[in-house]
Amino acid sequence: MATFLGDASSRTREQRLMMRQGESSTSSAHYLHHQRRLHQTYSHSQGSLQSIDSIQKQPPPPPPRQEQLLVIASPNTGHSLPAICHVDAVQEKAIGYGAFGVVWAVTDPRDGQKLAIKKIPNVFQNIIAAKRAYRELNFLHRLRHENIVSIVGVLEESNFPHEIYLLCDLMQTDLHKIIVSPQSLSVDHVKIFLYQILRGLKFLHSANILHRDIKPGNLLVNSDCKLKICDFGLARLHDPNSAGGKFLTLEVVTQYYRAPELLMGAQEYTEAIDIWSAGCILAELLSRSILFQASSPLSQLDLILDLLGTPDPSDLLTACTAARRHVLRLPKRQPKLASKLWQTSRTVSEEGLHLLQQLLRFNPKHRISAAAALSHPYLSGARIRYHSCMCTCCNRGSDSIDSGTPASPRRYEHASDFAEPVHLPSAPGEIDGRLAQEATVTDSKEAAARLQELARQINSADSRNLCAPLRINRRAVNYRAFVKSAVAQVSERAPSPHRWEKH
Repeated sequence: MATFLGDASSRTREQRLMMRQGESSTSSAHYLHHQRRLHQTYSHSQGSLQSIDSIQKQPPPPPPRQEQLLVIASPNTGHSLPAICHVDAVQEKAIGYGAFGVVWAVTDPRDGQKLAIKKIPNVFQNIIAAKRAYRELNFLHRLRHENIVSIVGVLEESNFPHEIYLLCDLMQTDLHKIIVSPQSLSVDHVKIFLYQILRGLKFLHSANILHRDIKPGNLLVNSDCKLKICDFGLARLHDPNSAGGKFLTLEVVTQYYRAPELLMGAQEYTEAIDIWSAGCILAELLSRSILFQASSPLSQLDLILDLLGTPDPSDLLTACTAARRHVLRLPKRQPKLASKLWQTSRTVSEEGLHLLQQLLRFNPKHRISAAAALSHPYLSGARIRYHSCMCTCCNRGSDSIDSGTPASPRRYEHASDFAEPVHLPSAPGEIDGRLAQEATVTDSKEAAARLQELARQINSADSRNLCAPLRINRRAVNYRAFVKSAVAQVSERAPSPHRWEKH
């Protein structure tokens, strides 16, 4: 029994030893397998970390692909070509609106350049609106000057010409935004801006065109201080030789920049109304505040009288009878313009004040012309600066904006070394003849035909508009906002002129 027990005990010990050895070998195998898996997992984890690290070092991914407002249309089929590119939807937005149009910043899919598209709705709500649209397109097409905004083309959409989409060069900002910003303005800034305003006005007036809405918001500016006049919705051809010509509307020019003859119901007016507006802008640049800021046209006139003093009766001949009587009944006032400028401006000078007084003469016949103002000593330095490094007319070796070939820039040392360009039509009476057609338009059907013909002329001036015409993209991310954008409501517009009693 003992032996049996001993044998059993012996076998048990042997079995236990074998079992321990087996467990040991199994555990070793499991351990090695576990270590191998752990090593693989660690190696895989290291690889994953390296991959994440490498992604972080790469540039950020591009923004989502969005469809822009303009697409290229096939000139043969009219179908839109694929034109999806990386465009920030925030950049394509409304940047301005007025009584007759809305302006959007858009991207040209042909070259990626920034453009401004002006949407003019309700062109045929009446014949006056149709003529206004025709004038604006015609002026921009015929007038080529570096201080006047350039037209790129007209989009001939299905609703054209009932709604017009006008493409122009996009500028970075406008003078109003600069004036109200914290951006410092030196005397040189003021002079170079005024010089370009007058330069553009001289060109317009040489073509017998009145802009009739010169204000800081209609003066576009780039960071290099180049300035362009825009918005010709109120522009009008003026015949200086006409005696007792047609009555021109008084509902022109934003109130703060409206000349006294307009406020006093003049039956006729000249390019002097644009010069008055330029004078208001000069004062605003010098003081960083609006010179004549009143709540109504009558209050506007009173403020002008308060700063300029009571005019001589001979200076009121262009005013209507009721307005003339109103002014002469008021207490006599002394001029305060000079003292106000010395108090509100740190950059005003004797020469600057003298030019300002010439620009703001109450009598339009005594008001300085754009050509004469350009020769004023106050702007001598601006002339030299502009023609030394900013203009294109001198770089082309010619006084004409549109003629000549590129040449080396010339350095001017004297303000009299050059003459400012004037409008030289390719044929005598070119603009007069073109706009004479507009005067004969009597119905919407004829006006539509004239606008379509003019749009074709504008587009044919640039071969890209024929080979790669542009259209509005109805799948654009901002299309709905573009369609809904509207012109200023009546409550947002400037007050109408004061209605003087007729006697």
